[in-house]
Amino acid sequence: MIRRPPRSTPLYSSAASDVYKRQDATYERPIMKFLAMTLIPYAPDPVTRIQQSTTDRLRSVIETAILVEELGFDGYGVGERHERPYLSSSPPVVLSYIAARTSTIRLFTTVTTLSLLDPVRAYEDYATLDHLSEGRLDLMIGKGNGTAQAELFHVTTEDQWARNREGYELFRRLWREDKVTWAGQFRPPLHEAETWPRPLQQPIRIWHGSATSERSVELAAKWGDPLFSANVTNPIERYAELVRHYRERWAHHGRDPKEALVGAGSAGYYAAKDSQDALKSYRPVFQARQEAFRRQGIPEVFHSLEDAVERSSALVGSPQQIVDKVLRYHEQMGHEVLALNCDGNGLTPAQHRATLELFQSDIAPTLRRQVFSRALETSDEMNSTEGIEK
Repeated sequence: MIRRPPRSTPLYSSAASDVYKRQDATYERPIMKFLAMTLIPYAPDPVTRIQQSTTDRLRSVIETAILVEELGFDGYGVGERHERPYLSSSPPVVLSYIAARTSTIRLFTTVTTLSLLDPVRAYEDYATLDHLSEGRLDLMIGKGNGTAQAELFHVTTEDQWARNREGYELFRRLWREDKVTWAGQFRPPLHEAETWPRPLQQPIRIWHGSATSERSVELAAKWGDPLFSANVTNPIERYAELVRHYRERWAHHGRDPKEALVGAGSAGYYAAKDSQDALKSYRPVFQARQEAFRRQGIPEVFHSLEDAVERSSALVGSPQQIVDKVLRYHEQMGHEVLALNCDGNGLTPAQHRATLELFQSDIAPTLRRQVFSRALETSDEMNSTEGIEK
């Protein structure tokens, strides 16, 4: 028999004045939220050159999820990729196992590639996961990346955006409506179709993952959904420009730009008490990533670790340096949720735990004091757009 964890306190609470407690700090207002996330990369360790078995690598994902819940992170995200060097082809399966091993942390898809999936089948998977996690699921959708998707799913650069839009618009109806009649371009039509199980959360919060295209931004703004900026590959300027465009389009659709909710990723994380120790420990990880980019044909944007720390969203350094950088980026993007890459590649288990502990002890409390967030509001409040233009 599987032990079912106690029902969690939801990340979103209807009372904006709820007192939120984390470690020894008490906050009288909604505060910034922190996610740990992984795409489950699968490669030799950049320091030891040892490659885990597939089984051990997937087990490490579960162990990290348990750890970040223990340390006080607000969410854990698993991405979706369908090619080397990733093992993240089935996020609902991985997240279901994590749901059984955790009790409070929210579970995110970072992202679900609806351009590749049948929306009906995706709905069935995630509605089931919504129940298994007892309402701890947040969805983030996107069109996906990589050449393998064209070969595996016959989705091309010419039709991926149309598939993403159509898939999302059907998915949100399936989640909200007991019976759906629908016709589109990329799957058979539906007539008074019922989908089961009906979800636990109604509605569910759905974020739109955005890299460098305005199309994800437009889809999010059209439906009044939150935006999550990847904020990984390039300097911040392009991502900040897209966030500004999102708020402009949000207003275009008749909404108050101040109500738009934004999250942002980061291009790597490692903190140490001394900044030079942080650079030394993280350098092999950065170099391995640069080599992987070259193998995948991704242009090199940052020529050194120091350049990446200066111009990218990589959070590498002392706690104060990381706090200053997040606040500097917040001034441009206004993000209320921050995602950290939590893979421990290149780190010993002790280093991995220590740097995540340091984030919660020396970095997160300062950011929580200084950055306001509405992430304690209910999904219904954040998604109540039915009366506005569709």
